[in-house]
This record gives sequence, structure tokens and C-alpha cells, in this order.
Amino acid sequence: MGENQTIVTEFLLLGFLLGPRIQMLLFGLLSLFHVFTLLGNGAILGLISLDSRLHTPMYFFLSHLAVVDIAYACNMVPQMLVNLLHPAKPISFAGCMMQTFLCLTCGHSECLLLVVMSYDRYVAICHPLRYSIIVTWRVCITLAITSWTCGSLLALVHVVLILRLPFCGPYEINHFFCEILSVLRLACADTWLNQVIIFAACVFFLVGPLCLVLVSYSHILMAILRIQSGEGRRKAFSTCSSHLCVVGLFFGSAIIMYMAPKSRHPEELQKVLFLFYSFFNPTLNPLIYSLRNAEVKGALRRALCKESHS
Repeated sequence: MGENQTIVTEFLLLGFLLGPRIQMLLFGLLSLFHVFTLLGNGAILGLISLDSRLHTPMYFFLSHLAVVDIAYACNMVPQMLVNLLHPAKPISFAGCMMQTFLCLTCGHSECLLLVVMSYDRYVAICHPLRYSIIVTWRVCITLAITSWTCGSLLALVHVVLILRLPFCGPYEINHFFCEILSVLRLACADTWLNQVIIFAACVFFLVGPLCLVLVSYSHILMAILRIQSGEGRRKAFSTCSSHLCVVGLFFGSAIIMYMAPKSRHPEELQKVLFLFYSFFNPTLNPLIYSLRNAEVKGALRRALCKESHS
């Protein structure tokens, strides 16, 4: 088994098992989503860095979320688009492990960042007078570094546990990228330790953060209901409901993939659910969290006016 493991130099990504015409249609559609993802999140990063009025904790965390979305899209989408043009495209073993590591790092970090962002909104709405005292720049930087560090370390643990496994042919991954569960199915040894670590990670990085987010927004909702102004209550509720939709989409699809009982076609279901991660979520995040915000719209107008004057 150890000898078989040394033979593995590449895997074959099967991608989407579709007809040529549907694959070309999917290629065009997903390419469009990818461009929107990069442009939207890139615009958010540019506006936050250029406009001093957006140098606040809220937009500091939003910039990190934009970086996660760009990194996630750049890690997964190009390989997926190549597979649509050239089905059953091989990927090197080292490249596959790196892709798995980056995917898990971005996924774990986004879970923690969403919790941090919900806490930031909770303090801003429920304790506005103490906001500047509680959410200092030192706290913001510490929370951001902690999110990235924890996400990277857990991803490293997953990859190290994969590297200890022997793999037996055929080396065909029934996915459009090196997703961890699809890679583990190729192992010809017991993967119980990997499965235990994955389940524990789901509890601490999915269920736990989701509960914290729901608690934060429940307090925010109660604070919104106490707002006297009907217009102010409507705007606050609209913003929070949009945020909850994104959070529900992100955590819901992840929980279904990694914690729900396996269906008859788990791999095909995972491909569909992972589209939410790699395309829809990164595209929706800048629209929901930033571009619907009056401050971001004002920053965009000022940037465009400055460009036209120059």
C-alpha cells in the first residue's frame, strides 16, 4: 500500500458528466459569474482602500470577506472552466493537495469572518454608545488574524491526514476540483480518523458559528423592533434579512454536504451545492453586504466624480 501511494502523480478530474452543448452553455454562464465575482469583490476592495470614510471596523471585515471570495473563486473556478472545455482533465497530486488546502482555508476562514461580522453588527446596533470602546482596531486585527490562522491550521491538519493515506487506482475524482470527500473516496485504507476530524470541524466551524450568528441577529432583530421610526425599522430589517439569506445559503449548503445523511447520488449533489460556494455566494456577497449600502454607494459616486474631474 505504501508503494501504491508513491506511484500517485496525478488525479483525473471527471467534472460535470454532461453533453457537449450543455457543457458549453455552462461554461459561458459560469464564466460570466466568475467575472462578476472578481469585479464586484475587487470594486469593494478598491473603494474601501481609497475612501477614508470606509476605514471603519465594519468595512475592514468586509474587505477580508472580499479577499476570501476572490481567493476561493480563483482557486476553484479556473480548473472547473478548463474541465468544461476539456473533460477528464488531469491535475498533479501536489496541485490537488494545494487546491484542497486553499479551498478548506477559505471555507473555514469565511465561517469565522461571518461570525465576527455578525458580532460587529450586534455591538453597533445593540450597544452603539460603547461600540468604539468594544470594537477597537486592535480587536479587529486580532479577530481577523485569528480567523485566517484557525482556518489555515485546520486545513493543514486535513491535508496532512490525507497525505498519510495510500491511494489505489483508478485515480478518478468525480468532481470538478479536489474536494476533500471526493479525494478520500479514492483511498484504499480506513479513513475513519479523517471522517472524525471532518465531523468535528463541522461542529466547531459550521454549527457553532451558525448558532452564534443566529443569536447575534436575534438580538439585532429585537433592537430593530424597538426603533420608533418606521422608515428606520424597515431599512434595518431589510439589511439584516439580506445578510441572513447569505448566511443561510452559505452554512445551509455546507451542513447538507458534510453533516446530512448520504443520498443515493452524493457526489452529484455535492457538485451542485459547491456551485453555491464557488459562484453564487462570492457573487452575492458584494451585492448584499456592500453595494446595497448607502455609504458604499456614496464612495462609488465620489470615486467616479473624482475620475471624471481628473
